[in-house]
Amino acid sequence: MNKEFEFLNIIEKTLSHPEYIGDDCADLKEEKLTISTDSLIEDVHFSRLYMTPEEIAKKAMIVNISDILASGAKPKYVLISLSGKFDNDFIQNFYKGINDIAQKYKIKIIGGDLTAGEKISISITAIGTYNKEKISSRKNAKEGYIIATTGEFGSSAEGLRCLRENIKDEYFINYHKFPTLYPEISSEIAKKCTKPYAMMDSSDGLIDCLFQISKKSNVRIDIEFDKIQAKTKNKDFILYGGEDYCLVVALDEKDFKKIKGLNKIGHCSKGQGVFLDNKKIEYKGFKHFE
Repeated sequence: MNKEFEFLNIIEKTLSHPEYIGDDCADLKEEKLTISTDSLIEDVHFSRLYMTPEEIAKKAMIVNISDILASGAKPKYVLISLSGKFDNDFIQNFYKGINDIAQKYKIKIIGGDLTAGEKISISITAIGTYNKEKISSRKNAKEGYIIATTGEFGSSAEGLRCLRENIKDEYFINYHKFPTLYPEISSEIAKKCTKPYAMMDSSDGLIDCLFQISKKSNVRIDIEFDKIQAKTKNKDFILYGGEDYCLVVALDEKDFKKIKGLNKIGHCSKGQGVFLDNKKIEYKGFKHFE
């Protein structure tokens, strides 16, 4: 078992109220809020050899906004905890990047924490709001549902390879540093779907999303490789490369036809597991603890 999944199982069994554990966002229905926390660690999720403080900040914001959008809510507020060794210039440029993304998505920074540390660590709590929109859950996929996506897969992994190997490919490098989000499409899904749906962002790769939805919803998922949108030719990057932040959605076929901008790549049926071109595949996602 993936070590992260093992740890999550322990956490769920230890907590008195684990009902909010399992999705990237906790859905507080009474308050009409979704809340998510994510962390980026220097030399794990980013390197200062490749990214400026401003670029690091922008990506940290995008990563967390993506979770809120994938829940179906509208991102509204952010708290930022920053730890590490830095100077005045780093702080100024880092928060310039934070402010640029906050203004772009009309988000307010409402607090956080600032401490010293050996390496830079960024933890962001993002808060989204909703009214009549339906909020997603990995448990919502059903037999007969369509599997659909936004964006292209593998480009972020290709961009990281370019940075590491000093290959000057501006398109892929920018895709890695500044992933594209899809607020209009996620909003349309949340507003127009009449039936419950499952939606995630591909932070840990396309196959990771499909496995998690399959497991939580207890459905078989079949996809066709030729239908996956991609610019890279690297098949492993397309299937398993993370940090593209595309939306991966399982939704009713009638609801799918209402949403513009979704690309159908497969379907759900009775059974379990993930199948690529009719062949069952094993889990091979990003392993945070191995």
